Amino acid sequence: MNYETVIGLEVHVQLKTETKIFCSCPAGSGGEPNTRVCPVCLGLPGTLPVLNRRAVELALRAGAALNCGLSGFSKFDRKNYFYPDLPKAYQISQYHRPLNGAGWLEIPTAAGKKRIGVTRAHLEEDAGKLVHFEDGWSGVDYNRTGVPLLEIVSDPDLRRPREAYEYLKELRSVMRYIEVSDCDMEKGSFRCDANISLRPAGSRELGVKVEIKNLNSFKAVERALEYEEIRQRGLLERREPVFQETRLFNADLQQTISMRSKEEAHDYRYFPDPDLVPVVFPPERTGEIRGQLPELPLARLTRFREEYGLPDYDAGVLTAERSLADYYEEAAVAGAGYKSLSNWVMGELLGKLNEAGLTIEESPIPAGRLAGLLKLIEEGTISGKIAKRVFAEMFESGEEPARIVERRGLLQISDRGELEGIVETVITGHPGPAADFRGGKEAAIGFLVGQVMKATKGQANPKLVNQLLRARLS
Repeated sequence: MNYETVIGLEVHVQLKTETKIFCSCPAGSGGEPNTRVCPVCLGLPGTLPVLNRRAVELALRAGAALNCGLSGFSKFDRKNYFYPDLPKAYQISQYHRPLNGAGWLEIPTAAGKKRIGVTRAHLEEDAGKLVHFEDGWSGVDYNRTGVPLLEIVSDPDLRRPREAYEYLKELRSVMRYIEVSDCDMEKGSFRCDANISLRPAGSRELGVKVEIKNLNSFKAVERALEYEEIRQRGLLERREPVFQETRLFNADLQQTISMRSKEEAHDYRYFPDPDLVPVVFPPERTGEIRGQLPELPLARLTRFREEYGLPDYDAGVLTAERSLADYYEEAAVAGAGYKSLSNWVMGELLGKLNEAGLTIEESPIPAGRLAGLLKLIEEGTISGKIAKRVFAEMFESGEEPARIVERRGLLQISDRGELEGIVETVITGHPGPAADFRGGKEAAIGFLVGQVMKATKGQANPKLVNQLLRARLS
């Protein structure tokens, strides 16, 4: 029997607020264990939560970017379960009336854009963190308790593990574009649980769902789903039952491992939180929120392709991060050639920044100065090889490229008479390659051009050198 894979993702995005969602404790990561806590986030008797307005604003902005219906009325619920890192024995979340209703996110696929439905995007508080020690004991750090999260639940519209990978990449990019979260997976501010089931091809009824936790990278999500897809297909083909359960992904073994049986919604006994009033905002506010959104990644990718004539790969890399796309556009407006600029940004610039551990915002070369360097190449003032030397110096000093070229005497040699003498010397000194070229070996010209460039310390105009060599050897 042929089976169809059905995948849905639950993504927790930590919102970029200074304080926690229901108290004034700092929300950032770090700090000694249990030092960023207070009676409210520890759930001590007699304390009352107070909603963080900024968390609501960021959650609504995210909902607008995901094309969600923004509810003018929402409320908070208590999700009851016991776990050591949950001090109140319940989590304040949203179930019946979430802040953001149904929406969608488009992702790029080999067959074109695909729309993935979003069931809901609701606010909730984070739990603490268990710390396991080598001697077998465990401790609890409550610093993370009460940090505001936006849980984004997708519809079961994903059909392949690779689509889940692309969905997460696009979702993370959107969240960073609209500046609601830094989405740092290493720090846990962008976390994912994956649900997967298989059903007979053509069936509309969903199969038994398995949830996979402990996924800390896009690749881990893809690999865990690939393994689980094979595992469940094997069970079905052997006519063995697939149990509804929660499994963990072991990255070392590259397989999922059973953790516990999976709870249903009714197991959590949701009911309205009596300590928090509903969130109400006027309908016109919805239009304001949507109007304040920047151009989103997929739309910008399409525009980069059409406006700048860039290949899909270039446009995808340059628009993955808003700051990188802004840098490229600033340099393009300053007059740099679009494709050569793309090559330099993706190659030389990002390579140097990665090597130095810097972000694009911290680049010592402003966009306008990179554009200036590329214009020197286009005008024939310097060669591409010399440009790389100038670029390296610009990265260290931040100096204008034209000043470096002038100060170091790096102007390109384009004097025909001067180059003709050097070409003659190179041909005389290398009769073998010269004869090879005359005999029809086109590749031999490259060696001779290289010798001329070597003799001029890379300052000869390579285009003119090529012309002079061909003319002389013909």
